[in-house]
Amino acid sequence: MNIEILKSKIHKAKITQSNLNYIGSIGIDEDLMDAANLIESEKVGIYNITNGERFDTYIIKAERGSGTISLNGAAARKVAVGDYIIIVSYASMDFEEGKSHKPTIIFPDDNNRVI
Repeated sequence: MNIEILKSKIHKAKITQSNLNYIGSIGIDEDLMDAANLIESEKVGIYNITNGERFDTYIIKAERGSGTISLNGAAARKVAVGDYIIIVSYASMDFEEGKSHKPTIIFPDDNNRVI
């Protein structure tokens, strides 16, 4: 039996950009992507701490070292610049493997830099 289990989490990143007229996705600074074990095009859940919105999208790379967290397309309506969000991804794995799995969790600073 396979189960869905937390793979990666960026806890309390700050929205730096919101662009309604861009093809949908979330842009994440490549430094944060690397630290959180995330890859481009990966499906992620976005949980807005500020307003309670929850939705899914996919990752695009934002400039390394920029601190960028940008929500684009329709998702831009669910956030405002300055909102804090949680970004999560899940993996499907065998139940027994899941028992020993340790997710990658990072806590960026207020400028979305890896601590």
